[in-house]
Amino acid sequence: MPYRTVEILLIEDNPDDEELTVLTLTEARLANQILVVRDGAEALDFLFATGQYADRNISNHPRLVLLDLKLPKIDGLQVLERLKADPRTRNIPVVALTSSREEPDIQHCYALGVNSYIVKPVDFEQFREAVRQLGMYWLLLNEPPI
Repeated sequence: MPYRTVEILLIEDNPDDEELTVLTLTEARLANQILVVRDGAEALDFLFATGQYADRNISNHPRLVLLDLKLPKIDGLQVLERLKADPRTRNIPVVALTSSREEPDIQHCYALGVNSYIVKPVDFEQFREAVRQLGMYWLLLNEPPI
């Protein structure tokens, strides 16, 4: 896969949420290249060009990271902490897209530098609309730092 073209890194272990997110972003023509990783360890490997992604140029960042918090191996909070602590990756926009409404999770994410926190709607159509709107904002309207 040509990793240099990744626009969205989706870090999601739920196959249904993964499928719906990718389908919504693709149908709305918001991203040409979405890479899905299913646990925190693989996410860190991709972001820091290690493990199976060692051949990737670390300076070719995704334009957006969609991060679930409840992940196997390494949880989303740990991924967020590592991502925002490293000067090479700290400016990558990260949206927590999670089912957790827990106030400590929300507070912790913002303390670590998350750019946005969205609770996944349970309703199918509301979920699709939330994903479409976040894609519109982060990929079309937002101006990232150079």
